Amino acid sequence: MSRDLRITPPEAPLPMPVQDFDRAYKDSRAPQAPSAASVGLWRALAFSPAMAATLALVWIMQDWLSGEGITAVEAVLIALISFNFFWIAFTVSTVLLGMVSLARQSKPERRTAPRPLRVALLMPIYNEVPWFVLGNARSMLEELRARGGRHRYAMFILSDTRDDDIAAQEQASIEALRATLAPGLELYYRRREQNTDRKVGNIADWVSRWGGDWDAMLVLDADSLMTGRAIARLTEELARDPAAGLIQSFPQLIGAQSVFARMQQFANGVYGVAFAEGLARWCGQEGNYWGHNAIIRTAAFASCAGLPKLRSLNGVEKLIMSHDFVEAGLLRRAGWTVRFLPRIRGSYEETPPTLIDHVLRDRRWCQGNLQHLKLLGSRGFRPISRFHMFHGAVGYLMSPLWFALLAMWALIGHGKEASVLHYFSPDNPMFPQWPEMSEGRQVLIILVMYAMLLAPKLLGILALPLSGASYADFGGGARFALSFLSEVILSVLYAPILMVQQMIAVFRTVLGVQRGWAPQARDGGHYSLRTLIICHALETVSGLALSAGILAGLVSVWLAPIAISLTLAVPLSALSGVSAGMARRLLGMREEYHEPAITRAAKRYRNEIKDLIEGKGPMTPAE
Repeated sequence: MSRDLRITPPEAPLPMPVQDFDRAYKDSRAPQAPSAASVGLWRALAFSPAMAATLALVWIMQDWLSGEGITAVEAVLIALISFNFFWIAFTVSTVLLGMVSLARQSKPERRTAPRPLRVALLMPIYNEVPWFVLGNARSMLEELRARGGRHRYAMFILSDTRDDDIAAQEQASIEALRATLAPGLELYYRRREQNTDRKVGNIADWVSRWGGDWDAMLVLDADSLMTGRAIARLTEELARDPAAGLIQSFPQLIGAQSVFARMQQFANGVYGVAFAEGLARWCGQEGNYWGHNAIIRTAAFASCAGLPKLRSLNGVEKLIMSHDFVEAGLLRRAGWTVRFLPRIRGSYEETPPTLIDHVLRDRRWCQGNLQHLKLLGSRGFRPISRFHMFHGAVGYLMSPLWFALLAMWALIGHGKEASVLHYFSPDNPMFPQWPEMSEGRQVLIILVMYAMLLAPKLLGILALPLSGASYADFGGGARFALSFLSEVILSVLYAPILMVQQMIAVFRTVLGVQRGWAPQARDGGHYSLRTLIICHALETVSGLALSAGILAGLVSVWLAPIAISLTLAVPLSALSGVSAGMARRLLGMREEYHEPAITRAAKRYRNEIKDLIEGKGPMTPAE
């Protein structure tokens, strides 16, 4: 590695011991947090309706199938349906709780924090476009300067970049940017010689070398963007709550241009508000961490969140991939609270622009989340922390279960006489009797599933005015209705494809095929037809088989939406990356009608740095 630019403050070491999952740990410095009396009620209201609805479905199905006793195949069918149904119902009950909470609109308690905090804004990067990252960094620093206040902030660009050409651009951009920053703004840069343990090691290196001088660290991603107000509010909340170890904001998606990204951004901005509010209510002081856009008490993190390696079955030690969930659990285990404050707005991130880019990121997340299953038996974790880790893994395990349920549903056909298995094993005692469900019962269950999947979207729309937004923010009622209809149709089309791809990700992880943790392609890829066909071969074959079954009268026509989606996986994947006017006409974004000032500033600063690096113009000095 060539000689690197280093712009860092004096080192202030802070020990960060590795934790032992076989021993409980309590941080003696963690103050006793006041118990939230209402959180038990919120949890009962979240879990009980979902459990009751699932039990009711199980009772109805076993009544339908118990004419001559429940066979093994029927038991599997009931188990698959009920397991999937519970998580759908749990999402609905969480959204309903969010609506109740938003309707209450309780005013936050105004208290003065005991002392100002010194906060480090940490931006770990790995082979990123320098002007994109530094444009965001400058816009956040400038907003904090304009806002003022008693807390002190500094930005640390923590580079793990391996490409020397990109590193040279990084360093040239850093020097140019520092020369134009307003007096008093602090921007530091360091590039590690070895990117040991990836982002986990990057943050741990900063903590162990400089963490002693900083009360808190606000961890960002390379595509993170936060308003000065959002950063200040997180800081104030941490300062007022001495028991808080971590406070997570609700990142909203921005910058979407393609069809797929705009679908994700619309869903996040409309349906995500009520869900996030409900999640915050039943989590209470035992929330989760999503790895970025959260403020963390540095000393607490150092003392109790050092991650060990996980030993695999073959004895090889592996890095904990999805470290954020585990770090939140470790903080709570040690006695610190982990809070989620979704009403702090102005916290942004971007989303992959194409279906394939989303799939590639999802494979990494799947690999990390399935690791959490090994940690469920660790000592000292709170039940809710274990639930967060289990829920993260279930989000991926549900896809193979959905696929298995789809296969069984297709094989049932229109009843015993139309069942595919009836034709292939008419009187074979080695095969149990296939469930005798009438077409009407099959359709009823399918319709209930479809309705439950659609319910969070409809409830999210109803909850939108409760959050202070209006349909006019999306271009008016008619424009909003078109965007909603487009999002629903697109989500129906893409959901089966994502199901198959998540199933592939699970099997890749289980079989050890998924290796490494490559960085996300921020700008997305442009994929050839050959790549699209290879990536979506399983969906296409499954869709054609399902379509043939429907046309032959062997499979229920109510599975046609899934069959169409899977059959058209390749063209739908190509459509996902289209960013022409069609994408903007189909899905209107609130941020396009009312663009936040910080995103405008970030775009301007990115272009200035890019022009400077490419020799096209000077930087604009700060006022």
